[in-house]
Amino acid sequence: MFHVVFYHPEIPGNAGNAIRMAAGSGAALHLIEPLGFSVEDAKLRRAGLDYHDRAALHVHPSLDACWDALRPERVIAFTARTEMIHTEVDYRPGDVLLFGPESTGLPDELIESASLRVRIPMLPGIRSMNVANSAAVAVYEAWRQQGFKLP
Repeated sequence: MFHVVFYHPEIPGNAGNAIRMAAGSGAALHLIEPLGFSVEDAKLRRAGLDYHDRAALHVHPSLDACWDALRPERVIAFTARTEMIHTEVDYRPGDVLLFGPESTGLPDELIESASLRVRIPMLPGIRSMNVANSAAVAVYEAWRQQGFKLP
């Protein structure tokens, strides 16, 4: 249905939480190497609980390899450096929801190359949300717009 891409994720617990979200929503999770952890990491496994076998998880050696596999029609970059709010998008099945590393966010070149750039609103003075939480907010808004149809 939707593809969530974590570009160079750093924290295993965030990836584990995203695995649980993917299993519960039918989204596919794509992790772009280098990763800040091993997919065998105990923290990732613990955060993902027993949902690893129910989630569509893909690890790609590079973003280009991911794009070759997905051939996305639209890539929606999530960043605090834009004005469009994530609820202003008309999401379509197959959309790629792109998130950057926890410590730095997406590089400017990836933000600029995306089809759309959106942000999740937050109170002033807050730099960013947790990446797994941000992905869940985005996926569930996109899925809500599809009437929560099963994949």
